[in-house]
Amino acid sequence: MKDELLNRIELGDCIAGLNALEAGSVDLVFADPPFNIGYDYDVYRDRLERDHYLAWSRDWISGVFRALSPRGTFWLAIGDEYAAELKLESQRIGFIPRSWVVWYYTFGVNCSHKFTRSHAHLFYFVKDANDFTFRDEDLENRIPSARQLVYADKRANPRGRLPDDTWLIRPADVVGEMVADDETWAPSDFAPPSDNEQTWTLRPQDLAERFQENEHTWYFPRVAGTFKERAGFHGCQMPEQLLGRIIRFCSNEGDLVVDPFSGSATTLAVAKKLGRRYLGFDVSADYVKLGQQRLAGIRVGDRLDGSPEPTMSAPTTNVGRPGLRGPKQNKPPRARHSGANVNGEIRSREKRFERNQAKFMLRGVVEAFERVHDGYSADYVVANPDLDSEFVRTCERLGIVGDPRTWNVILFRLRKAGKLKHISTTRRSDVSWEDCDHFLFASEIALKKMLDDKLAVSLDEILCDPDLAREFDNRAFQFAPGLDSFMNRWGALALRKRAKLARSRGALLQAPATLAPATPLLRFDPDVIRGEPGVYVVANRFQSLYVGATLNLRERLRNQFGQEQRMVWLNVANDLGVQARSFPNTRPGEILAWQSCFVRKYRPQWNLRELCRLK
Repeated sequence: MKDELLNRIELGDCIAGLNALEAGSVDLVFADPPFNIGYDYDVYRDRLERDHYLAWSRDWISGVFRALSPRGTFWLAIGDEYAAELKLESQRIGFIPRSWVVWYYTFGVNCSHKFTRSHAHLFYFVKDANDFTFRDEDLENRIPSARQLVYADKRANPRGRLPDDTWLIRPADVVGEMVADDETWAPSDFAPPSDNEQTWTLRPQDLAERFQENEHTWYFPRVAGTFKERAGFHGCQMPEQLLGRIIRFCSNEGDLVVDPFSGSATTLAVAKKLGRRYLGFDVSADYVKLGQQRLAGIRVGDRLDGSPEPTMSAPTTNVGRPGLRGPKQNKPPRARHSGANVNGEIRSREKRFERNQAKFMLRGVVEAFERVHDGYSADYVVANPDLDSEFVRTCERLGIVGDPRTWNVILFRLRKAGKLKHISTTRRSDVSWEDCDHFLFASEIALKKMLDDKLAVSLDEILCDPDLAREFDNRAFQFAPGLDSFMNRWGALALRKRAKLARSRGALLQAPATLAPATPLLRFDPDVIRGEPGVYVVANRFQSLYVGATLNLRERLRNQFGQEQRMVWLNVANDLGVQARSFPNTRPGEILAWQSCFVRKYRPQWNLRELCRLK
């Protein structure tokens, strides 16, 4: 599938959208379709006749089956009304069920004449019972066992265990803390809350009191009580932590995740944060617009909303001692967080976030470069305004954290660390040293002046920062109007690349003791100079300003001291003069060595110190 068709939300019917995808191109589908219970969506009335709803469901599930790869996974979220029917329809189409997960969200839509709705069904299907993605060995997908969490049993598996198939995760946007308000309690009974955004519960018994006897998800602990949400909630979209569990388990980084009913774009947001490619469909133009806005504000590697459940650093349960709770001694003990465990989990979590963010950034920069480099090197891409702009746009489309300067810097660091060796560089720049010869002075002077003005500390910093690169271009244009930006930047790179060798060779050369008398710049005529290799010095009576070397003195001096350019120099000092010395038969690779030799002798103001290591 073409990359430009991904990482977006398509406006339109999901059946047509799914059938338009390349067969077998999708790795994971998560679908939270309308439940057909009369809810008014933006542009859709969720009340179809039963057979019509089932036929429509059969069509879009068939589209999912077609689009999924042979190793693909399908998760379906559905309410009670059609859970059994859609499970059977999915199996008739060819899906194989692996788990029937119940998401218990602890406070549901209140019902007057039946048990309160407080859960949803999550059906987990695959296409091949023996070949599918299930990352059960990843530590981030494993949670502490009871032996680790409660008993500190040394026999516990240090890798923890997999979650149960009843998930206790509060819906998104919930505020407040769970407390018992139907009995007497004292503040001393409660440990301070460790995380007021906590959305998960590892063990049902730690939330035994949260189950209500009028709800239709039942759990009977050894000793039961009653809890309820004190502050209430607004909104009931899928929590990011729930979708994070599904996407982390059932897909790999870089896989394609599809949501046929994008809605608030939560599935796509989580997929993007976890470094997956994504695609959504929705029939509402407003939902598509708002979803795209939400995605635009997300960067790959960002944290999921809500507090993540602990992996291998977990709070302990305070079992207490019987008889010390006064009149409440029969009340089940409350889970308390061990300060050391909590702090350890927080530190571990922060390091994990940082590592993941860095990993996604580096991988994204490499991917962006691989897409746009067109066979050229990283230096060429960054120096070429058109290629670098495409590289930046690709980084933006991939949702990488940072800005153009950051991405360019990372690309250079990756190149210098040898992390781009697997990407074939099949094309070399067709810009030769001879092509740069007539304007190298402008590139060198612009670079030296920016370094002297402390706008940057290196050429790399200038090229990586779009604002500094434009300033570099403008300064070079002052001395060589009409100069192409890429040629200007490439000239500076070529000069830097050859400076070290030129310096070592130039150390072996001996500059003439004297040069011909300087010709005042106002009376200087480049046409009287021979068109052969040579060196020239621009100076006044106090200081040498610039030493240049060229393969053709006449052409270089025409370009550097034409009528308009001459005034740029005279604005610096009105008593400037030019001295030139030809070195016939000097080869292109040696002319820079003569420049280094003369720079060492005259110590000019506007030459790069790399040519002679001037301090």
